[in-house]
Amino acid sequence: MRVMDKIFGAFSQDVGIDLGTANTLVYVNGKGIVINEPSVVAINKRTGEVLAIGKDAQRMVGKTPAHIVAIRPLKDGVISDFEVTEQMLRYFIQKVHQEGLHLLPRPRIVIGIPSSVTEVERRAVEEASLRAGARNVFLIEESMAAAIGSRMPVHEAAGNMVVDIGGGTTEVAVISLGGIVVSKTLRVAGDEMNDNIIHYARDNFNMLVGERTAEDVKIRIGSAVEMDQILETPLRGRDLVTGLPKEVILSDGQVREALQRSVTGIVDAIKTTVEETPPELISDIIEQGIMMAGGGSLLRGLDQVVSQATRIPTRLADDPLTSVVRGTGFVLEDLEAVQEVLLPSVHDVQLK
Repeated sequence: MRVMDKIFGAFSQDVGIDLGTANTLVYVNGKGIVINEPSVVAINKRTGEVLAIGKDAQRMVGKTPAHIVAIRPLKDGVISDFEVTEQMLRYFIQKVHQEGLHLLPRPRIVIGIPSSVTEVERRAVEEASLRAGARNVFLIEESMAAAIGSRMPVHEAAGNMVVDIGGGTTEVAVISLGGIVVSKTLRVAGDEMNDNIIHYARDNFNMLVGERTAEDVKIRIGSAVEMDQILETPLRGRDLVTGLPKEVILSDGQVREALQRSVTGIVDAIKTTVEETPPELISDIIEQGIMMAGGGSLLRGLDQVVSQATRIPTRLADDPLTSVVRGTGFVLEDLEAVQEVLLPSVHDVQLK
C-alpha cells in the first residue's frame, strides 16, 4: 500500500481546502492559494448536467431561466447536497492538476469543517472528498485551521482565542496544547447579515432585493460602529407594491441598524465563550488578545465592538479571508508532526 501511495503521490499535488458556505479556497502544497471561487454550481434541471461551477456559476445567480438553477451545495457550513458537492470538489481537484503530468490525480486533502458538525455530516465530507478523487482525507476544525493560519502558537500551553466569521457559521474557540478547550458555533455569519439587509429593505422600503445586491451593500457601507463620515450607496430592487424597479439611497446608519441583530448574536457568543474559559487561560488571552478571521470579520468596526464588550484587545488576522485555507496548507506541509490537531476519521474508508 505504501508503494501505491508513493506512486499516487508522485502524480498528485496535495491540497488544503476551506470548503465554505460562500466560497471555496484551495491551497496547493508548495504553491500557496491557487483557487478562490464561490461555492456555487449551476445545473440544468431537465438533463441533470452541471453547466458551470465557481465564478461562472456565480454570475448566473438570479439570472437563469426556470430550467437552470444556480445552487450553493453547502448550508451553514455543512453539505446540503451531497452529489453536487462531490462534483464541485472534483472540479476544483482537476483544476489544480490541469498543468503537468497528472493523468489520474489522487491527492491527499486536508479540509476544514465547523466544530459543531455531527458524525453524519463529517462522514458526508469525507465520502464526497474520496469520491471526488482524494486518496486520503484529513479533517480539521475551521477554528483550529484559522488559528494555525493566523500563526497563533496553538501547540503551547497557553490560551489562544480565535473568532472565525465565515459565510454560514461563526466559530469561536479557545485553543491550548493543540486542542480546543471551549468552543461555540453560531449559525449567524455573512449570509445572515445579507438576509438582514434584504429584510430591512422589504420592511422599510417595500422593496425586494437580491442576495448579491445585499452583499454588495454590506461590503460597501456595512459597519458595526458609527463611522467618522456618513457613507451612502444606492439600493436597487423591485417595488413590492407596483412591481416596478425602485431605487433608494441607503446610509451606513440604516445598514448598521439592519445588521444589529447579527452583530449582537456574534458578540454574545464570544462573551459566553469567554465566561466558560478556565481562569488560567483567560489571563493568557488578555495578554495575547482575540484574533478575528474570516470574511465576516471585515465588517467595519466589528473588532472594536468585540473589544469593548469583552474588555480584551481584539485584532484582525492578516488577510482574514484566507486564514482557514492557509491553516490547512500549513498542516498539509507537516502532516506527521501535527496529527493532534486533526479530527479522527469517522470511518477508516480510504481509497487505496
